[in-house]
Amino acid sequence: MSPRLPTVPTAEPLETFATHFDDLFSRRNQRQKLRRYLEGLLLSSERNKTLTALVNAEPIVGALYPSVQALQYFLSESCWHAQWVNARRKKLLRECPQTAPTAQGALVIDETGDRKDGKRTAHVARQYLANLGKVDNGVVSVTSVYADERLYYPLEVEPYTPSSWFEKGKKDPTFRTKPQIALELVQREVQEGMPFRAVIADCFYGENDEFVSGLERNEGGPLGFVLSLKRSHCWWHREGDVGSLLEAAQLARWEGPDKESEWEPVVRTFADGHEETWYALEVRTKAYSPEQSVRAVVVTTDPASLPEANTWFLMTNLPAPDSARVGQSPLAPATLEEVVRLYGLRNWIEQSYKQVKQALGWAQYQVRSDAAIRRHWTLVMCAFSFVWWNQSRSETEMEAIAEKKGGGVCFPPLLVALAPKGSFLVRTVDTGLAHLAGVDEFTAARGIVASVGEYAPG
Repeated sequence: MSPRLPTVPTAEPLETFATHFDDLFSRRNQRQKLRRYLEGLLLSSERNKTLTALVNAEPIVGALYPSVQALQYFLSESCWHAQWVNARRKKLLRECPQTAPTAQGALVIDETGDRKDGKRTAHVARQYLANLGKVDNGVVSVTSVYADERLYYPLEVEPYTPSSWFEKGKKDPTFRTKPQIALELVQREVQEGMPFRAVIADCFYGENDEFVSGLERNEGGPLGFVLSLKRSHCWWHREGDVGSLLEAAQLARWEGPDKESEWEPVVRTFADGHEETWYALEVRTKAYSPEQSVRAVVVTTDPASLPEANTWFLMTNLPAPDSARVGQSPLAPATLEEVVRLYGLRNWIEQSYKQVKQALGWAQYQVRSDAAIRRHWTLVMCAFSFVWWNQSRSETEMEAIAEKKGGGVCFPPLLVALAPKGSFLVRTVDTGLAHLAGVDEFTAARGIVASVGEYAPG
């Protein structure tokens, strides 16, 4: 077998990252387009991440340029498998000690929606877009993210196909609800052996019996979870008994932080290092208690007023440390502080949505097919993970690469400029490390538009 022809390289360290995927692309021009696509996604956030913008072409007339058409072919027609690329990305993160998931982390499940015009794009329909807070024309996807106090990164994404796309609607055997998709994503990580302390999700999933029972009936044993419930969550009860979590919280004794109370103070440590004291209530009713299979916990900054923005109504199957369930459940016990810590990790999935959408062009794809959309999302997740991957590399590795290349070139940090104002692509970016040193300068010097010959279909 003849050796593979070398690709036109990108700037380090992106080039080293891209080489980990080369064996998944059978043709040289596919490997080159992988590099060009990642370059375009990682350029500063002021640039759009559409197919035309990725190769510096004009938005409308540039759509017919050979370079744009070839990139379109790479997403829509070229022979490569997005699931293989994503599996390799996750493998890279798992094998690096700095980014490997741990048994103390969380598997966070959520959904996100992107507004899209027309009716021909796969999965598009008028449906509720949670991030917009209204019904609109768009595409909804269910996502899974790994998160702990050190880092967070996306694991999987699966589009939700509305019932209008099926001949028999919701009765079609291939139709899947969002909770069913979410369970599939959880099972995928379990089968791959990814460690995590608990599954975390908001009230859409916490209020869904099918999702909750699916976690409990997991084939290898119940999976730990900390799920949010609605503020109005209630149950059947006799007249005069406590019938809702809100009522239980309102009736709990509270005379101030210095007085004896049913509310337990818990300290939350945030990403910037500051700490806040919140208060947690272990609910004890006929429906929920530490001695039952599922506990309910109310967490708030102010037990007196229970402010809606800073009050959580949670349920968990992690046993209380001082309960009889400790010896009966295969799950490790969790204190109130541990339950609060775990649900607090859910905030990272919201942060990741902002970053992949505002900085990396998650929803700016100009393709219609299911396969092409999945490929775009996979490459966006690769670009996001590259930052963590590079952050974890030692200075020794960087020096070895520079020496091998005949000396490195010092460029200013890129991702500080890439991140939207008021946020960071990742929270470690403000250290000033040049995660992707010189891509702006590299692409300008090489001339993306001038290199049209690279973009032959393949």
